[in-house]
Amino acid sequence: MSQVRISDAADFLGVSTDTVRRLVTAGRLPADKDASGRTVVDGRALAEYVRAEGRSVADPTTVRRSARNRFVGIVTDVVSDRVMSQVELQCGPHRVVSLVSTESVRELGLEPGVVAVAVIKATNVTLETPGDAP
Repeated sequence: MSQVRISDAADFLGVSTDTVRRLVTAGRLPADKDASGRTVVDGRALAEYVRAEGRSVADPTTVRRSARNRFVGIVTDVVSDRVMSQVELQCGPHRVVSLVSTESVRELGLEPGVVAVAVIKATNVTLETPGDAP
């Protein structure tokens, strides 16, 4: 089971630690104690909560990159075969799907409840506008 500390869950949700504790008390997020006695939230339950209540989250990494499109999210689903995997992240209100090698999924420890950053660098970006275009 993936476990997320209360403070990390608060950062991820963009709320205070008191708010996360209230969610735990209200039974909206299951929690337990880790080996150090700290309260931790079940990562899979946090993933489901984020899917339903998602907001944008600050990037937790300190790495500098040329790619400007970085979406912090929580893994909500992983479908793997021997070679390739489909990894779904909920990044605030946005669903991001990535196709990566199953080896990468194992090396990165990607599973529902794990926090990850989707870094997107593309030369082709499609733009759309609502309504009928002339």
